[in-house]
Amino acid sequence: MIKLEKKQVKIMSILIALIFIGSVVAIALTQTGNVASAASSSNVGVVEYDQIMVQHPDMKNLDEQMKAAVAEIKAEFDEKSAGMNDQEKQDYYMQCQERILQRREELLAPVVASVDSAIKAVADKKGLSVVLAKAAVVYGGQDITKDVIAQINKK
Repeated sequence: MIKLEKKQVKIMSILIALIFIGSVVAIALTQTGNVASAASSSNVGVVEYDQIMVQHPDMKNLDEQMKAAVAEIKAEFDEKSAGMNDQEKQDYYMQCQERILQRREELLAPVVASVDSAIKAVADKKGLSVVLAKAAVVYGGQDITKDVIAQINKK
């Protein structure tokens, strides 16, 4: 083995530390450069999904269908639960709630598909590679909510 003096060990330690620090600084500088160039030519879109859903032309009809489905299931619950004990009523109530949620998902599926299709069409037209919910974005991004609503209303 090579015997090193204390002075040589210190110099080697300092050199290794400087190389490490230099590497970290170089990596940081290259990453910062990529972020700055990405921010200057952003191809990220943002949308207010809830606003689009509320303004979708099919939502009024969907709301009416949901009210009818809830009324139907409630009437069925009232009729069938009349002779049940509390535990049976609770179990049957949970089944009815699940049926309501399932019906809601069935009714919403075409509207969600329509919104997603409109978002994709607008994003493709504007050259956006990513579209995020506006609530999830702190800063930046091109808001395409109005364009998506216009796209939906064209259909």
